[in-house]
Amino acid sequence: QLQLVESGGGTVQPGGSLRLSCAGSDFTLEPYVIGWFRQAPGKGREGVSCISSSPRSMADYADSVKGRFTISRDNAKNTVYLQMNSLKPEDTAVYYCARYWRPFVDLCDFVQGRYAFWGQGTQVTVSS
Repeated sequence: QLQLVESGGGTVQPGGSLRLSCAGSDFTLEPYVIGWFRQAPGKGREGVSCISSSPRSMADYADSVKGRFTISRDNAKNTVYLQMNSLKPEDTAVYYCARYWRPFVDLCDFVQGRYAFWGQGTQVTVSS
């Protein structure tokens, strides 16, 4: 069964760091765009970062996280990471990873309807 499994969430103080992982089960992530999205309480889900298909693996970021978050792939581990530094209280949300509907896409985007598979989410809380 195709699954995406997120891990790495938790509670951290402002200015701290977390690394989220998105692992693929029963399929390889390498040829697919993978996106990270988040949903804060009372708000809609928004795109945070995405990475295009390997080998190009071009990244894109929401303006709110540029310079603080970094997305990367480890194809040997079939995992995509989101390194989050300088975390702020407004980063508090449930974070989801998602796989694009088709492989071999050179540029990623945050159009949620183009993502066919979603993980269950992992909670990130930034609080002092």
